[in-house]
Amino acid sequence: MFVGDQCNSKVCQYITIGAMTAKVDFGQSLEQIMESLGFDFYGFANVDPSSHMDFYVDWLNQGYHGDMWYLERANSTDRRCDLKKTMPSVQTALVVAQNYFQDDDIDHREDDSRAIFARYARGKDYHQIITQKLKTLHVWVNEQIGREVDAMVYVDTGPILERELAQRAGMGWFGKNTMLINPRKGSFFFLGLMLMDLDVLVDKPFLEDHCGSCTSCLDSCPTDALLGRDENGAPIMDARKCISYLTIEHRGSIPLELRSKMGNRVYGCDICQEVCPWNIKFSVSTPEPAFRTGAEIDGPALMNLAEDLTQMDDEAFRSRFGGSPIKRAQRKGLLRNVCVAMGNWGSQECIPVLKRVLFDPEPLVREHAAWALEQINSKNED
Repeated sequence: MFVGDQCNSKVCQYITIGAMTAKVDFGQSLEQIMESLGFDFYGFANVDPSSHMDFYVDWLNQGYHGDMWYLERANSTDRRCDLKKTMPSVQTALVVAQNYFQDDDIDHREDDSRAIFARYARGKDYHQIITQKLKTLHVWVNEQIGREVDAMVYVDTGPILERELAQRAGMGWFGKNTMLINPRKGSFFFLGLMLMDLDVLVDKPFLEDHCGSCTSCLDSCPTDALLGRDENGAPIMDARKCISYLTIEHRGSIPLELRSKMGNRVYGCDICQEVCPWNIKFSVSTPEPAFRTGAEIDGPALMNLAEDLTQMDDEAFRSRFGGSPIKRAQRKGLLRNVCVAMGNWGSQECIPVLKRVLFDPEPLVREHAAWALEQINSKNED
């Protein structure tokens, strides 16, 4: 359901409260609250056990999740399979989506001296922004129903298969890049969930695959992390090769064979989304002020970013990036990534700052600074 569309199943919901079934007429107020909160589209999904668990377990067994150990915990796997193990009273999942795309005023992707941050991380922390909006929506639902509705909200923070629920809610299909793609919005959007103890009329799942024969995302991935679809049509990613994983989730040394393929992307990667025809056609810049690019991460010079990070301790880093998704990489992770990017740039201008980084208190950072210096020296010898 797109905000602004007319759809009776969204305006008048049949809701079961105890043994009584009532028709709750939200009228246009449902559309209005969604629009006022900035959500672009939404849907209602059933909470049946996941149909993806065989694939998920096989994916884990293949080791494709790398060192994201939290994905394989038995309790987390059980909760991903069955929402009732997270919220026993849950009857319906309300899934919301909000666009975060922003067009670059200046495209720094071809400027190797600049650091590139994934678009989703350029503004304020989306977890906090959308969680607060969902809490406001919960209050609104309580008012409409006339009682305290038992609900839980999630924004990429719990063991829940958000994209599967969004697909069930009719919001899109799984692209070959593993992203959920909406046929009118592309894939540059955040998902949020509100699990509710209301038995609401749900939407029809999105069953079509509109990727067709297109392989743009597969062909463009620098590290070959995207492995196509399995025999059942599910998209497969080897996270251990994904630049987003390497620059954010991976805490150790970046494999030597992958460093040169990371280019100047220091936090996350948008390549598989940037080349997707659905995004090329439909992506528009978000009107949400909180998601707009902050000046300090709008393609900053690698050397300046490295200088700033060398002068921070962990506490200063948390203070600087506390309201941003970037905090997840931690200081040592981000500086590690910047060192790799400087090595890929290969300019002798980086040598002074990299030599200072060789004395960083973190062994992980020192290792990647040494590698970057070797790369620069090698390129200039040629």
